[in-house]
This record gives sequence, C-alpha cells and structure tokens, in this order.
Amino acid sequence: MSSKELLEKLALNGKKYPSHFVQVEEEEVMKSLGLSGGKKEKKEKKEKKEKGKKEEKTPGRKKLRVPEGVTVREYAEMVGVSATEIIKRLMELGEMLTITQSMSPEAIEVISDSFGYEVEITSPYSEEEVVEEELEEEAELTEKPPVVTVMGHVDHGKTTLLDTIRKTDVAMREHGGITQHIGAYQVKHDGKVITFIDTPGHEAFTAMRARGAKITDIAVLVVAADDGVMPQTIEAIDHAKAAGVPIIVAINKIDKPNANPEKVKQQLVEHGLVPEEWGGDTIFVPISAKLGENIEELLEMILLVAEVQELKANPYGRARGVVIEAKLDRGRGPVATILVEKGTFSVGDAVVAGLSHGKIRALINDRGEKVEEAGPGTPVEVLGLSSVPEPGNELFVVKDEKEARKIAEERALKLRVAEASRRRHISLEELFEKAKEGEVQTLNIIIKADVQGSLEAVRDALSKIKVEKVDLNIIRAAVGGITEADVMLAAASNALIIGFNVRPDPQGKKLAAREGVEIRTYKVIYQLIEEMEAALKGMLAPEFEEVDMGRVEVRKVFKISRVGVVAGCFVVEGKITRNAQVRLVRDGKIIYDGNVASLRRFKDDVSEVKEGYECGVRLENFQDIKVGDIIEVYEVVEKKPS
Repeated sequence: MSSKELLEKLALNGKKYPSHFVQVEEEEVMKSLGLSGGKKEKKEKKEKKEKGKKEEKTPGRKKLRVPEGVTVREYAEMVGVSATEIIKRLMELGEMLTITQSMSPEAIEVISDSFGYEVEITSPYSEEEVVEEELEEEAELTEKPPVVTVMGHVDHGKTTLLDTIRKTDVAMREHGGITQHIGAYQVKHDGKVITFIDTPGHEAFTAMRARGAKITDIAVLVVAADDGVMPQTIEAIDHAKAAGVPIIVAINKIDKPNANPEKVKQQLVEHGLVPEEWGGDTIFVPISAKLGENIEELLEMILLVAEVQELKANPYGRARGVVIEAKLDRGRGPVATILVEKGTFSVGDAVVAGLSHGKIRALINDRGEKVEEAGPGTPVEVLGLSSVPEPGNELFVVKDEKEARKIAEERALKLRVAEASRRRHISLEELFEKAKEGEVQTLNIIIKADVQGSLEAVRDALSKIKVEKVDLNIIRAAVGGITEADVMLAAASNALIIGFNVRPDPQGKKLAAREGVEIRTYKVIYQLIEEMEAALKGMLAPEFEEVDMGRVEVRKVFKISRVGVVAGCFVVEGKITRNAQVRLVRDGKIIYDGNVASLRRFKDDVSEVKEGYECGVRLENFQDIKVGDIIEVYEVVEKKPS
C-alpha cells in the first residue's frame, strides 16, 4: 500500500491530514500512526527471525581456545569479565594468583565451565600462529605415495616383514628383538612408490605407535597365525581406528605347523575387522615374512587401497612435514627424520619445528643419499636445525632464518611461562595435604637417551610405575651421552642417572666415581622398567609383619634361687627357639611381650625345641608365670613392599 492510498483510506474515516504527508515515506507514515508493516521493519523482523533460528540451530556451548600459561588479565579479556571477578573465582578454588600470574589448566577448565564455555587449552606454541591454511586448487594436487604404518604385537614379525620388503637386515641388529626407533623407508612396486613407517613393538612405545598412526594413510596390522590376537594387537587396532585409516590385516607365520589363519579371522571379527569373503570390508592377506610368501600380493593390496583413497597433495605450496624421529648426531648435529605432508622442502629453506629452527643444510633420503628436494609422502633426514625437535612436531618453511629464530624464541618463552605456572601453582588443599603427610620420599632421576623417541618412551614407562609413599621426580630428560654436566646436576640434587642406548663420557665417568653418583645404562626397555621398580620399592621404609612360630603351654612352675621363675612347658605346635620373641597369654589377655632368656631341655641349653617335646623356659625380666598360661612364639620379619 502506497502512502497516498493509505492517506485516502484514512480520510474516509473523517480524518484530515496535511498534504505534505503524501510525500512522506511509507515507513515513516506507518510508524507515526503506530502501525506496522513497513518494508524496513519487515526486513528487520525477518533478519531478527533468521538470526533467532540460526542461534537455535547452534547446539552446545560457546567454544573458547585458551593458550596454556595464560595470565589472569589475558583470560579476563577473553571471557569479557573483570580480572577481579576471575581472581575471586580462583580464590574459591584455593588458588591465590595476581593479575599477571599464569592460570593452571585445571582452573581454566573449571572457570570456563562456570561461564558456559567449552574450553580447549592449546599448546604454548602452535603452528596456527604462523602458518595460514592455503586454499588448494584441484589442478595443483598431484598423486602422492601412500604412507603405510606397520603395526601389531611384539614378536609377530613386523620388522621381519619390512626387512623382506626392503631386503635389508635391520631386525638382526635390534637389541632384544625389539625395534627401538621409528624408521621410515620407501619401496617401489609396479612402478609406484610406497612409504613404510615401522612402529616399535614394546608396550612402552605406545605413544610412538599412536604418533605413527596419525601421519599414516593405511595401517598394516601384522598378526601371527600361531599366536592370534594379543593385547598390543588390540591397541594397534584402536590407534588405527582413532586415526581413521583403513586397515589391511597381514596374517603372518603361515609357514608354521600350528598356524591357524581362520582362528585369527574369527578373533579379529570380534574387534570389528570382518574379512571381505565373510561380507566385510577388511582385506586379509596370509603371508610368511620369513619365506617371502605372498609379499607381492600384500603390496598390490596396499596400492589398491591407496588408489581407492585417491591420495593427493600439493607439491607447490608452503612445505610442511611431521617429525617422526630426532636425534643428536656427534658428527652432524641435530638430525630430524621427517615425513613430508605437502609442498616441497629444498636445501637452503628456513624452517621451524617446535622450539627448533634453522636452515636446511642437507636432505638425506632413506637410502642415505643426499637429495636437493623432497616432495609429499617422502621420508627424509633434515640437517641444519638448532636443536633436537620432538617427534610429532610440525616442520614448516618460513620466509627467512630471522623469522624462524623469532618464532622459535617466542615459543620457548611461552613454554617457559607455561612450565613455570605448572610448577608454581598448587591448590591450598594439596599444600595442606603434603604438609600433613610429611613422609613422601622422592627419587630424583636424570634420563639421557640416544633419540627423542626413546626418551619419550622411557619417561612414559617410568611415569606408570606407582609405588606408595615414593615420588619419582624426573629433574632432567635429554637426548645425548651422559656428560660431566649431568653428573654435576645429579650430585647437587642427589639423583640417579639412567642412560638408554648411551654411555657416559670419560670425564663424566670419573666425576661420577668421585662424587658417588650412580649411573645405570640399558639397551632394552623392559630391563630398565624392572630394575626401576625394584629400586623404588627398595626406597620404602621397611614394613614388618609377625610370623607365628609356635605355641607352648605352661604345665609346671619352678622357683630357683639366684635364677628366678622357670616354666616347665610342653610345645603344643610349631617350635620355640632361644632368644625368640614371645607373648604370654592368660585368659585371652596379653600379660607379657618380650624375649626368651634361656631355653633348656633337661639339664642342657638348647637352641630350639620342636612340637611334642618338653622344655624349661625362662622369660627375660618376667617372673609372674602361672600354670595354664600360653606362650605364643613369633618372629618379626621384614615385609617385601609391593
């Protein structure tokens, strides 16, 4: 309805309005008359309605990303409340903080929850701060080699399978038959390349296996046909499923006389892996890694699954990869084994990985050859980093070395702040509890390992050892040999040094002998765990328990001058020994608790009298013995801690 029509309609009701009303916009007229229906208002209403619908559609609570080590002031700004309010809530939780101090992760979670936020505490350093997601054109994407992780229970033949594929002999060189490090290798089959990642078999390396699954495209689950499904087999299935990767089952050791592939299939069905011939979607390949049987078929199946997945990556964008292993090499410095995810790394690139930065000095492929560049799906060793990065860190290219150093330094600062907040903050309840106990013993430990993966595994294994009233405190964990500096730190903090696949240098060894610092070195992880458990249990204050030795009945009482009262007794059960601890019981009550002063049989002193024999017993500093009393014989032995 136009403004003119509206005024004409109103005029019919006998109302007169100035002629200039006709010139007024419809919305203003409607508004002035207290009516609704104008275009603008309709539009506003529509927008409001749509906004309401949108809000209704958004389920759950608001999400909040908070960096670890955030200060009270920074957090208050994030949630839009005053810092005083945050301090007040922290006091309610028992944490006394100032506006510039860092909040603990627990406090962040609790307070965010009270404000209606679903909080995500991010790492002190995150790739997001420097790496922008690049929109990739379909035309830029090219086919990349599938990355295959070999998983399974210890001794089921994972490394042997890889050796057969690579025609190398790594398995024979591994200590204790257990793969100690993750290695990445490339093989060619039917003109196509496949990248394999070997994950260690021992349960202490669970974290490394999980990391392997995250960067993989296909998981090959090796199950021995004679052993069947074992605990680590189930762990491997869980990791592969969590990573959302397809699983190919390689039933190994089919050459053994007691092999039962059908039983393995039945067991795996219980864990959701149903063979294709049984109507499922999991490929099963029976193999013999030792004899090389059906290996070609396994490789074909891997390429088939990879083809279905249509694995592609952009070789032209900003290069990015994942550190799968890192070590400190005496001649080459820090060395990181990386798997390239996208882009192409070239010699001379400025890179950042976690707290490490540098310029790529050399790239070495899995065959030990120097290469100028490495594209998606390729494993390479990177030389030229400032320090040893942690496995799982993302390595990416930045503009220049200056920027790389700046990013690494900022991250190091954030990490120090976060660690300081973790060390400094303790709730009042915890403080009082520790003060009350006052009996917690601490075993300080310094860990040195050959590579970062081993270091992580040893830390993880030690953290799982739980012994009551003994705290395990890792004061330092680093990659490299045991040096004089480590021994000095151990001497100052009364610590034990553990070396995994490393040895002390001559100066360190001499200083350790001089200072009395104990150094223990290991090559196999389970030996380390067993010895550390024993060491921790040995630290406990000894516990004692009573062990019943015998029961003696008093049948006569003799008073002998200059000697005192001697009880004529009969050993009812067990035995009584000279200097044994005894308890005199009369009518169910303990009258005396002490030691035997003398033990005689007829006129002879004896060391013990067994069940069914008579004897004369004199108690130490006690004369009130009566006929019918029972002498309970016992000894106190040290109880083995558990």
